[in-house]
Amino acid sequence: MVERTFIMIKPDGVQRGLVGEIIKRFENKGFTLVALKMMQVSRELAEKHYEVHKEKPFFNSLVEFITSSPVVAMVWEGEGVVAASRKIIGATDPLAAEPGTIRGDYCINIGRNLIHGSDAIETAQREISLWFKEEELCSWQKTMSCWLQE
Repeated sequence: MVERTFIMIKPDGVQRGLVGEIIKRFENKGFTLVALKMMQVSRELAEKHYEVHKEKPFFNSLVEFITSSPVVAMVWEGEGVVAASRKIIGATDPLAAEPGTIRGDYCINIGRNLIHGSDAIETAQREISLWFKEEELCSWQKTMSCWLQE
């Protein structure tokens, strides 16, 4: 079943020049990029995105960090993309992330873990609608799709 997921390269990933490397990992896996934008996140959007953490002591620092510098927001599509993306990204705590994952290869601190990825299909749907208008999503099929899937 084809799914969509929301992926965001956080300010530390943008500042460190890792945007291309991160995109490459999803492309190499065979997923289809259906939306992409670089943007400065407003406080309002940051608070909506992280509302599940509103009562936690780190909420304000999350909002401050995500609004501190531009991010790259993306929507990726493919079979099992939500679960597969979580594996590509690696554990939230970079010190627990496996080598070969984005966080395992490029991070050492949980507060600077480069990337966000939706953790479930329902979360992905919510996050995609929060970050993108419907008309910003491009539905298309790669000509090489037959070489990726039966």
